[in-house]
Amino acid sequence: MNRIMISNAVINGEKRDIYISGNKIEKISGCGDPYPANEKKIEGDCHCSHEPFTVLDAEGMTAIPSFANMHTHAAMTMFRGTCEDMSLNDWLNKVWKMESRLDDDIIYCGVKLACLEMIKSGTLCFKDQYWRLGPTVRAVSEMGLRADLDYPLLDQNDESKDDGLFSKACEYYDSSLSWPETIRFSIGIHSPYSVSLNLMKKGAAFAREHSLLINIHLAETRKEIADSITLHGKTPAAYLSEAGILGPDVIAAHCLWLNDDDISILGKHGVSAVHNINSNMKLGSGYEFRYDEMCDAGITVCLGTDGCASSNNLDMLETMKTSALMQKAWRMDPKALPLGDLFNLATRNGYKVLGLDGGRIEEGALADILLINTDGYAFTPHYNFLSNLIYSAHSDCVDTAICNGRVIMRHRKVEGEKEILEDAEREYVKLLD
Repeated sequence: MNRIMISNAVINGEKRDIYISGNKIEKISGCGDPYPANEKKIEGDCHCSHEPFTVLDAEGMTAIPSFANMHTHAAMTMFRGTCEDMSLNDWLNKVWKMESRLDDDIIYCGVKLACLEMIKSGTLCFKDQYWRLGPTVRAVSEMGLRADLDYPLLDQNDESKDDGLFSKACEYYDSSLSWPETIRFSIGIHSPYSVSLNLMKKGAAFAREHSLLINIHLAETRKEIADSITLHGKTPAAYLSEAGILGPDVIAAHCLWLNDDDISILGKHGVSAVHNINSNMKLGSGYEFRYDEMCDAGITVCLGTDGCASSNNLDMLETMKTSALMQKAWRMDPKALPLGDLFNLATRNGYKVLGLDGGRIEEGALADILLINTDGYAFTPHYNFLSNLIYSAHSDCVDTAICNGRVIMRHRKVEGEKEILEDAEREYVKLLD
């Protein structure tokens, strides 16, 4: 069993030692306290009487839980910078054309690049929706991250495609039964405007039959709302509710254009919402995410970056800062989205929605841990760690990353980084032909 001791880490302002056994945090104790109580350390090294610990000295660092990026399309790192200054409709049309050129090698290299970026910026757990899950699973597994992957049902309202798409989703589910324990499969419904009602119902029924999550884009633009009212006589949220799609297993990305009734509907069904502020602003979709109203309705809110074709990066620290600043600005209330809430949106809320016992530094929780280097100007003076982390620092403060009890980055070094960058540059050329 893998055993790690993180010594001298600051947790909530106090120096502590963190002991990891397997993939869980087994014990948190005062620095230098014996562990376990009835076992001796040998010759000053951190060894139990029967099994050694790997010791990580965290002097000058603060331990925090991993960020959970709850909405992205990882392989779209390969599209970074290719779809600039476009509305969502124009953006989608260009992306869908580029996606016709994707192959397994492009997906594999794009996902490895995304994983590298997420590790370096503190995300060790992510919710993804994209194509070709075989190379995606291989890349995520090799990089050592935790992921929930869904295959998007997307028939462009052409029911003649339904059987093939649904069969493919079923095939992926069957293959997922042999995936690593850190990678899960779920059902993706691209959006209520791009998927036929029949296929949405089949996907939701299959997900519920097999206890899978359902991931959907919802209420992303004002046009989406207007088109839905014209076509169905109701908003997308009301349309999905009437169709029986919504439930506590649904993760709805964006949720930017919700009226009071929509929020009540999502709350009643126990739907979770993912705020993707940078993508929404960059595509000109809007910015008035109704966080307070969603919380009042009992909706669990998380944060996501969206894919690099729209947000350009996968940096959750940047997402946190922008989310808070925009809430304060459009509400004209400096107290909106306070630091504690903001941190939970990026950590424990995501783990909770995914049904994972993590997103926090506590005994018994999953050992998905970041060590933040606070020895620098962004953290000086050391008055308010969360404020410094979110409003002052950048992702280069993430020194060490431990996912599922395994060290996957130490002192900002990730194995194979140079090759990952070179491979992505090579494969990108195919998209330009």
